[in-house]
Amino acid sequence: MATSRPHPRKYVLKLERRKPCVHGQAGVELRPHQILLRPLVTEKGTHQSSRYNAYAFLVNPIATKTQIAAAVVELFNVRVDRVRTQTRKGKETRTRQVLGRTSSWKKAIVSLHAEDKIDFY
Repeated sequence: MATSRPHPRKYVLKLERRKPCVHGQAGVELRPHQILLRPLVTEKGTHQSSRYNAYAFLVNPIATKTQIAAAVVELFNVRVDRVRTQTRKGKETRTRQVLGRTSSWKKAIVSLHAEDKIDFY
């Protein structure tokens, strides 16, 4: 038995459903003070800042490397060479019989141009 030709109106609606949807800009728009939450001043961080001119920051987990670089440039007026990020897993904690977990967080190590410096102190 031969199949009948699809009804034109149904066929047009089917083609409309197959078109890819068009969205706006991807991601969430964050301001610089929402991206860089605080500097990480640790022993390892001070060694990196003095030797390699690299600074560590606690950043928003949804921030990208380009957003982090733009935020450092805007807040500290320095030139950024590169950004490295790490997502640090939360640790399990225990208080008596109750098991808990610290939250995960994102760390960014920002390397600056040789002539630029950030002074946290």
